[in-house]
Amino acid sequence: MILFYRDYQKSRDLSWEVLLREKVDRLPVKVGAVCRQMGIRVAYYDSVDGNDGKSVIIDGQPWIFIANGKPVRRQRFTCAHELGHILLGHVGRYDLVNREPDPKDNPIEHSANVFAARLLAPACVLWALNARTPEQIARLCDISHQSATFRAERMELLYRRKKFLASQLEQQVYEQFRDFIQDQRSSEASGI
Repeated sequence: MILFYRDYQKSRDLSWEVLLREKVDRLPVKVGAVCRQMGIRVAYYDSVDGNDGKSVIIDGQPWIFIANGKPVRRQRFTCAHELGHILLGHVGRYDLVNREPDPKDNPIEHSANVFAARLLAPACVLWALNARTPEQIARLCDISHQSATFRAERMELLYRRKKFLASQLEQQVYEQFRDFIQDQRSSEASGI
């Protein structure tokens, strides 16, 4: 299913706003801590429906439930995906499914995946560190290989278009991560 550009842009920009507002300046993003800072509870449960996670509002309080037994990298993406559902206003309005991203996902799921991928693997930081392969992205961002593969494919499109730091929000994210980027570059240069 195709996501309209305005919906894509809304999810992307929202991920940047969260990074800025919550003062995230290093990778991997500590998504559970971000949720707690935002007043969103995160808990683990034994999934019987096959979902990797779900988000709900209980007595006015947003909750994210993450399925036990999944790899940590998958749980991190699930948490970010469910955070996207909450912030994009999807909770309680749609039937939501959480599993590995799929190009055939409906627009609501795709919007949450866009949010999660941009929150956990901001393009401007990947670009600054020349992280292009799924392996580099997975290691740097602590996300699953499948999620990193989708992100690497999107990054290649951005590289071809030379589409980095075009938005003021993205420029602010880049500035916020500047020390981290410098530290990573120094580590690579010294062979550490």
